[in-house]
Amino acid sequence: MITFVPEPRLLESPRGREWPVLPATRSAVTPEPPSGADVVIVGAGPAGLAVASALWHHGVRDLVLVDRDGRPCGRFFDRVDLLGQRVLRSPYEHHPGVEGYRDCELLDFARLHWSVLTPVERREIRMAQAGHRSVVPVDVFEAYCRHLAASHHVTERTWRGSVREVLPTSEAVTVRADRFSVTARHVVLCLGEERRSAPDTWWGGGYPPRGVSYWDEPVPTAGNRLAVVGAGLTAAHLISNGLAQGREVHWVVREAGERYQCADVNSSFFRPEGRARFDGVSWSERLELMGRFRRASIMFEFRPTLEKAEAEGRLVVHRGKAITKVTPGGGLHLEDGSRVSVDHAVLALGTTPSIGDGLMPDNAVLDQGGWPQLDERTFAYVGAPRVFAVGAAAGMALGPAARNIDGHRVATARVAAAVAENLRRDAPLRTAAKDVARV
Repeated sequence: MITFVPEPRLLESPRGREWPVLPATRSAVTPEPPSGADVVIVGAGPAGLAVASALWHHGVRDLVLVDRDGRPCGRFFDRVDLLGQRVLRSPYEHHPGVEGYRDCELLDFARLHWSVLTPVERREIRMAQAGHRSVVPVDVFEAYCRHLAASHHVTERTWRGSVREVLPTSEAVTVRADRFSVTARHVVLCLGEERRSAPDTWWGGGYPPRGVSYWDEPVPTAGNRLAVVGAGLTAAHLISNGLAQGREVHWVVREAGERYQCADVNSSFFRPEGRARFDGVSWSERLELMGRFRRASIMFEFRPTLEKAEAEGRLVVHRGKAITKVTPGGGLHLEDGSRVSVDHAVLALGTTPSIGDGLMPDNAVLDQGGWPQLDERTFAYVGAPRVFAVGAAAGMALGPAARNIDGHRVATARVAAAVAENLRRDAPLRTAAKDVARV
């Protein structure tokens, strides 16, 4: 059997290029959003951007986006740049644009800016046009997101705020942030995922000891020996960064071996027949599918670099060895009794979906094993029908692809259609209420 391994140079797309932009639209000039709106979107990452763009095409323009960073996709790209990531795992056909409305899609956008692309990037465009897997540069994706935000007037509807509560009633939903509150007919939660914390048994819980940090924090450059704990794409970037700095890198992988594949979930789940595997099966069966297919893996492009570094002794891989204890100064104690001593250890233990617990009442989330109970047709919360979920939180309704950009698009199409229909249905009631108020 012949195994095709893509070239590592695909990972080296430039970052920070100048891209043609649409004329600037009005930014959010008021310090606080209006007190009422048709829809509030919590989170302006790729999922929130997709929802806002889709609602624009449905004619729903009375929107408020509340985001802790205040910039569409700002936190997403800050995390990407912290890792030094240059390309996305998602191919060109996975994008936060809106299908079915003759909108400008990611591949269209890249082709429109052909002169900005490198020869390697242009070859990837041709691969995408031919129906093959292709790698999307972060630079292209960010420019495209800025284009979407401008062309669908998302930036001017985005306010910075940390949401404290989401309080649903039968008639409306109130979103309370640190500086303001907005009451809306509907709310869409695009909360994304947060880093997974280490087990309390490693050091007693709380913030990591000296010489240990998580992947979403800057990695100290002092010291020659670095350890990376984790088996996913984030770990691969951290390892590559350490090797590029000339450091001796130790890689701790709990599984018997690392996994290389194109996507972080099986590609079948990006297709309707794959998503249908979740339809009509029990909750326990879905949990089993999520556990089996939502596993850490690394893009194929990293494989030659990491294997070469291991052969040369610059990378030491500790396979099949779980950590039992972490001590100050970067000491990692493994289950076989051995110890890895480094100057600094970085934990890349994956992420957990943000499902709305802590924001909404328990009877709204109906948490079942870390997953909310959603209407599988509309992705509305069963316990709060005016609140919807797009992103990883919809995993048990949509399948493993829910956490990916392609899954965002599928969920967005259903949520936007449901919200627009509900608003049309409620319109006569709202008009009658306003007439009564005037009398």
